[in-house]
Amino acid sequence: MKFTRRAGLIAAATTALALTLSACGGSADSAPASSSAAAGATFPVSIKHIYGTTEITEKPERVATLSWVNADAVLALGVVPVAMAEDVWGNNKQGSTDWKDVKLEELGASIGTEKAPVQYSEADGVNFTALAEAQPDLIVAGYSGLTKDEYDKLSKIAPVVGPVSPNYTSSWQDVTSAVGQALGKEAEAAAVIGDVEGKLATAAEANPVFKDTTFIAGNLEPADGGINLYATGDSRPRFLTALGMKQSKMVDENVKEGEFFLPWAAERANELESDIFFTWVPAGSSTDAIKENKLFSQIPAVSKGGLVAAANDMEVLSISAASPLSVPYAIDKVVPALAAGAQAATGK
Repeated sequence: MKFTRRAGLIAAATTALALTLSACGGSADSAPASSSAAAGATFPVSIKHIYGTTEITEKPERVATLSWVNADAVLALGVVPVAMAEDVWGNNKQGSTDWKDVKLEELGASIGTEKAPVQYSEADGVNFTALAEAQPDLIVAGYSGLTKDEYDKLSKIAPVVGPVSPNYTSSWQDVTSAVGQALGKEAEAAAVIGDVEGKLATAAEANPVFKDTTFIAGNLEPADGGINLYATGDSRPRFLTALGMKQSKMVDENVKEGEFFLPWAAERANELESDIFFTWVPAGSSTDAIKENKLFSQIPAVSKGGLVAAANDMEVLSISAASPLSVPYAIDKVVPALAAGAQAATGK
């Protein structure tokens, strides 16, 4: 079954996607990236992913990326992709993100300038034509829903860093590490990871209310009464856990092995026990619509003041498809709302 890029981020709100993930989720096991080279820029290197091992014989000079996160990881290591997918959800007017634009400017490759990456469309899935036209010597897809057939086809264009974990579940740390190995920048990758994790630790220390605060991350859809919960392995719980909060036990007790989310009957909303319920607000809706919903209002966190909704799609994206560039943005934009919710819910 086809697992689209957009579906990987937000379409977990539908039962159809739940069936898709159930069918696809167990197709491959997570494979941590590794390198055959010692620390440093020694080539060849071998990168492991869910479809095997990719050998990169020489230092890449022309790197193309697809999906989310991958371009961010490449940019974070000081390399400007020759081509990257246009952002069409949570994006700004440039088909990019605010955090990506800051890094591109820093590297002298702002969108619209001569050195900027070529932006291409993924509206119809993997854009083999655009990627081939970029003439890359490396294609990065560490965070993606790339199928084996797509991987094989891309490999005819250039060596491919395939998905580190299946169906958009690769952590930003693993993707950054894999990219660092592929580019001969392992030390730089480790430094980037350490810096971002340090910022998360600082945010946790600055908000002691997070300690022992329980959370559920999910989607609440007032228009159709849908509830979906994100389990361990998804970027949202990872982000909240990194801040010191603890995921409600009821989530992982109910999710099926190999899946990162589960649909939940709205009639059982009162069973969703946690201090914080973190969600996104669909276009045309509001947090008031959630609070006024007869069933959603029975979620314990809602009645305790612990409902926290991201203010806009870009904030949702910064956590949903977390990257070494988006996490600091999320700390600045989302953490204050999480802290306020935690204080209201716990009384601390």
